[in-house]
Amino acid sequence: MILSSLLALIAATFIQVQHRQVPVVTDRDVAVASVTVPEGITPEWQFAVSGLPAGALRGAYVRNGWVYVNVDGRRIKDLTRPFRLTVSARGAEVRNTGVQEHRLARKVRTRGDGGVQAYRIPGLVTTGKGTLIATYDIRRNNSRDLQEDIDVGISRSTDGGLTWGPMIIAMDMGEWGGLPENVNGIGDPCILVDEVTGDILLFAAWTHGGTAGEAAWWSAGSGFDPSSTPQLMMVRSTDDGLTWSAPVNLTRQVKQASWHFTFQGPGRGITMADGTLVVPFQHQEPDRTPAAGVMYSKDHGATWQVHAYAKINTTESQVAEVEPGVLMLNMRDNRGTGRAVYVTRDLGKTWEPHVSDAALVEPVCMASLLKAGNLLLFSNPADPKVRRNITVRVSEDGGVTWPRELLLDEGTGWGYSCLSMIDSDIVGILYESSQAHMTFQAVKLRDIR
Repeated sequence: MILSSLLALIAATFIQVQHRQVPVVTDRDVAVASVTVPEGITPEWQFAVSGLPAGALRGAYVRNGWVYVNVDGRRIKDLTRPFRLTVSARGAEVRNTGVQEHRLARKVRTRGDGGVQAYRIPGLVTTGKGTLIATYDIRRNNSRDLQEDIDVGISRSTDGGLTWGPMIIAMDMGEWGGLPENVNGIGDPCILVDEVTGDILLFAAWTHGGTAGEAAWWSAGSGFDPSSTPQLMMVRSTDDGLTWSAPVNLTRQVKQASWHFTFQGPGRGITMADGTLVVPFQHQEPDRTPAAGVMYSKDHGATWQVHAYAKINTTESQVAEVEPGVLMLNMRDNRGTGRAVYVTRDLGKTWEPHVSDAALVEPVCMASLLKAGNLLLFSNPADPKVRRNITVRVSEDGGVTWPRELLLDEGTGWGYSCLSMIDSDIVGILYESSQAHMTFQAVKLRDIR
């Protein structure tokens, strides 16, 4: 009894530091670890880092049981390189437990930027010139979905995501039809690079009329007219994302009259090996049950076609060409049973479940799928119930198994993400993180173990 009490007393003198994996967004104070200090101890904290350029650590401190760091973004030249933080205290023994390797990130947009309340729904592509283009909802008044005052913005990076240019508004329906902007929202973007022409195509759903703050997902009607049903809109850039065309309405090309809400992705589309453009697609059946499929263009976006959906009660899908002519559609399954995964060999006329159907865990959320050489990459909040643990996975067998993974953010957020290759060795991810609404990170493929 005496010995056990003595051991407990000795153990209580140790300071515990529990590291956590969250993106260290440069130029922001980020809580990277929690601390437990026994009563009666007043530590004199000391911090050291390895893996950062000299002078890059602006400061580190402990407040309210958390270790905060601030990294000078001007000194960071490589987002892919993680750093290690060592916490010590003069006159006390510190036990560092958990993850100690921290990864850097860039804030692309977050609440308050430009007076905007929320930025949501990431899309990301790499152009033929190597420019990264991030797209997202500009939710001006609040974080709610359509119907609201929402526009589609893009940000460009010409240095692999180290820095991002000013926001460009690519889609804004203004006060179309004489109605205010909060009942002319456009959002949920999906972006695509035509790898043949170099053009960039951007798609979004436009809702006209109704009541601001009322969920268009439930109020959308059938037919084709903007006053009764949302419209699927497309704009085009021919100058690497600097300027964008007037919107083109694709609704009558791809929608059936009996369907309700009919729109794109969101996220990103692809160019197939034969030049066919493919965009993930979703619609509501006459009974309002949603279903995901693809729409495609054989003429570089001039005209579009849709065939059958892959699986009922699915939404927010992403597509990859896993073999020549074979498309894999990875879908949000609203049953909460994991990601739905189907394949088609005829551009969506017929579908069959993939062996990995329902094997990827998620809390019902949007996710990203990307073909990178012989690899297939996937990102989502890898938790069955909560939108946390944003993880990038790698498959080397066409999505049958996913043995390699890297946790980027164990914090809680909205959880949407989109992947794009920066070069043959580095993947970029734009996602709704626990630290900023639109957060960008770059990861070397070899670090996903």
